[in-house]
Amino acid sequence: MLDRLLSRQVSKRPDTVRLEGRILFLTEDPELIRRQLAGEDLEWDPSIALRDDISTDEITPAWVCYYYDEKLGQYPYVGLRCNGEFPIGKGEIANGGFIAAVSGKRRGKGSSREASPYAERAAGIRIVIAENIERIYRENCENLGVLTTTDFSVIDRIRRGEEMPLSMFTDGAGHIQRDIIEYGGLLDYAVARLKGLVTVPQPVTPDDRPMTVAEKILARHWVEDLSQERLGVPAVKPGDAGFVRTDIRFSHEYVTPMASTFWDEFAGEEAGLNDPGSIYFFRDHLAFLDQVITEERKAQGLLDAAHALHDRQKEFAARKGIRLHGELDGRVGSEAICHVKVLGSYALPGQVVVGSDSHTPHSGAIGCVAFGVGTTAVVNSWATRDVRLQVPRSVKIEITGRIPDNVTAKDMMIEILAHPYVRGGDAIGKIIEYAGEAVEALSIDERATLTNMAAEVGGFTGIVAPDAVTVDWLVAGRGMTRQAAEKLIDGLESDDGAEYEWTMTIDGSALRPMVATPGDPGNGVAIDALPEPVPVDIVYAGSCTGGKGDDIRMAAEVVRSALGRGERVAEGVTAYLQYGSVEVETMAHAEGFHELFVRAGLRVLAPGCGACINAGPGVSTTPDQVTVSSINRNFPGRSGPGKVYLASPYTVLASAFAGRIVPFEQTEPAAAGI
Repeated sequence: MLDRLLSRQVSKRPDTVRLEGRILFLTEDPELIRRQLAGEDLEWDPSIALRDDISTDEITPAWVCYYYDEKLGQYPYVGLRCNGEFPIGKGEIANGGFIAAVSGKRRGKGSSREASPYAERAAGIRIVIAENIERIYRENCENLGVLTTTDFSVIDRIRRGEEMPLSMFTDGAGHIQRDIIEYGGLLDYAVARLKGLVTVPQPVTPDDRPMTVAEKILARHWVEDLSQERLGVPAVKPGDAGFVRTDIRFSHEYVTPMASTFWDEFAGEEAGLNDPGSIYFFRDHLAFLDQVITEERKAQGLLDAAHALHDRQKEFAARKGIRLHGELDGRVGSEAICHVKVLGSYALPGQVVVGSDSHTPHSGAIGCVAFGVGTTAVVNSWATRDVRLQVPRSVKIEITGRIPDNVTAKDMMIEILAHPYVRGGDAIGKIIEYAGEAVEALSIDERATLTNMAAEVGGFTGIVAPDAVTVDWLVAGRGMTRQAAEKLIDGLESDDGAEYEWTMTIDGSALRPMVATPGDPGNGVAIDALPEPVPVDIVYAGSCTGGKGDDIRMAAEVVRSALGRGERVAEGVTAYLQYGSVEVETMAHAEGFHELFVRAGLRVLAPGCGACINAGPGVSTTPDQVTVSSINRNFPGRSGPGKVYLASPYTVLASAFAGRIVPFEQTEPAAAGI
């Protein structure tokens, strides 16, 4: 492998950049966008209402990601919704001669899919300009050689055809980030690193600096040299840039095919992956696609393209000797959602876990530093087993008191996401540490909902310091001895005096059941504060924040209560429940939950993703349908064209029986025999 890489010729970009082409302003007004697509060049005026919160789901909707090559260049922004309209069609960006795309706040939020900047690059976009830019999306752009900036003066300089110093795009960047930009992308930088053409500075941090639990883990995994013979430094601090060795790397069928293509081009088809035993592939996202894909999409060849993703991943896994958690034998479904399986079977406290999905922080529930990375970073990690990062600042979210019986971690998260600090983007790229009595009282599954949805915060990762609950979980779930489990978590707590940029304190006893209204997970409101009743058409209980063991136990509690009152799923409501793994499904059968769900009128689905990414039962089919769902994000088009409310498993199931969004109120034991 190294011989092939060392033979590659790499060089830095020129010191100046001249960008020639048109500038596309992604505005709130669909007519302004259409005028640009028709050939009009807008003059930049700060009064133009730029689109904020453009998610990667809008840049490349899930169905676009069935492609993993230059075909993606036909599709950037086809999911962009502006005042209820979709003004951009297939091929219009590539045919428009655009070199820059301009938008407002929180550009690239949501999924870590590198297909988004790859599609933009393939369509001719060479620079992204926005008020602020989400971490994973920005890194993906840099890794692919797409420039990013928050400096709007660049607009006029492009228009005047000026040469701009490359330093305009590297000022304020960390040492490694600057080198990656200068070498035009991560993979050429990796070769330069292997050849010794670049240096990686080591942290200069006082050994006795108080650290957060996440900083301690990063310090232990810090790579001093590429041979990894020397690992770990005494301390790190925010801003330190370097590489950390990973314990687990995983990807799924949306990402592995593109990554495998990059790998074959980068290292050669015969090159093996570094430490294949710590790499896992998953077939989880598209196992149910056949059941919901439209005839129109089939006619476009998208079902065949989706199947090709699976086939490519399966072939590459076999060729490289990688464990693939694939489809179920004899029935539709998958072994597990990647996050549920990685936490349940592989991750351990104190590890560094990276995955090709923004919800990789899921494993932070047991005290891992787990974070999502893009396709190119996955490929780099296959070669070096490490990933680059700049130590983020930390934010502490402390939830005090005892939460009410019908309030869950999902309600906590919806409350957090509605906070102005989060809505304003101030938590972007930060380590989110959850603490306080209410968090300490949560199970590991519930903690995983908190850490998973650090992705919706825009954070680098989410983490809960491991404790006695973690030890009990390791003993019961992993078969560890108590002594071994306690030794594993020893020292994994934040020091007194550890540095936090900001601390949010929430009174857990005052929390109420919440929903996030359609369009954004940050649209949180207490159910009892909704202005009017919200009838529902579809109920979906599943996903990595709704299909874990404790989520299913909550669902069973609601169903027992409803059956005890003689109720079944309300007329006119279609209700789905989907398990997160075969282990969860087995538990549901063993505990008698599965039979309850069927008896109550729920459509119970085998494990897998699906509705969460518009690729399985539970999606809407028309704009007027209303869904209440336990998924983790409700961006436009994420789960079909309808309106999606996010809620806890308690609320989702209670709403199935009421026919409208309601909290679960009855928490006393169910009637005997139910």
